[in-house]
Amino acid sequence: MELTVLGACGTWPGPGQANCGYLVGHEGSYLWMDAGSGTFANLQRHIRIDQISAVLISHGHADHFVDTIAAFYARHYGGLGTPGLPFYSPPDFVGYACTLVSEAGLDVMRQAFAFTDVVAGSVFDVGPFHVTVFPMEHIGVQAVGYRIEAGGIVLAYSGDTGPSPAVVELARDADLFLCEATYQEASRKFPFHMSAGQAGEHATAAGAKQLLLTHILPTLDAQVSAAEGSLTFAGPVDVAREGAVVEIKK
Repeated sequence: MELTVLGACGTWPGPGQANCGYLVGHEGSYLWMDAGSGTFANLQRHIRIDQISAVLISHGHADHFVDTIAAFYARHYGGLGTPGLPFYSPPDFVGYACTLVSEAGLDVMRQAFAFTDVVAGSVFDVGPFHVTVFPMEHIGVQAVGYRIEAGGIVLAYSGDTGPSPAVVELARDADLFLCEATYQEASRKFPFHMSAGQAGEHATAAGAKQLLLTHILPTLDAQVSAAEGSLTFAGPVDVAREGAVVEIKK
């Protein structure tokens, strides 16, 4: 399994950077997982628009979905992909997103995308990928994390969340845990995001093999985040860097 970081900035993008979004590839299938500002442009550096197998959105905050609108325009009006692209997201997301691009009252977004609501415990398959959905602790919207299995490899992605036992279950024995680490200890502010140290604590409790920190605020030094994550997790710790391609192995 291969993970390509399309963007990794938390909340807003830094200069010349993108918000969070990832491309998960295996055996010629590709999941676009979260779609923050700038990620659709970066996706096209790696695959064609019509090669996207499915879209997975963790929650309905703009820094995680706004580029699905650009993808809709390209596929629906530009003809760059067939109608009915599988699209998985929490139940409270779809109606809101569709109103952003309605055409004289027509729900045209539903023509480009085949929406499926996912909740805690949902399970689905896309090509070689087997995906299980976990509930995350966020604010104002329904938020989920995705556990993706393919070829005997497990990738766990938290999306946005505060500390929660569900995060540990999401990442249980994962080969790679892609976890939000919005804050550092000195900047920790709200309970619906985690610090790098808290991400490390959850990775340790889960028995994850590797920890990749993401959604770090662009005003913070990512190397400090990596160092703080290493204080609470003994395995390999790194920060997600835009453009990085990570081969996930056992």
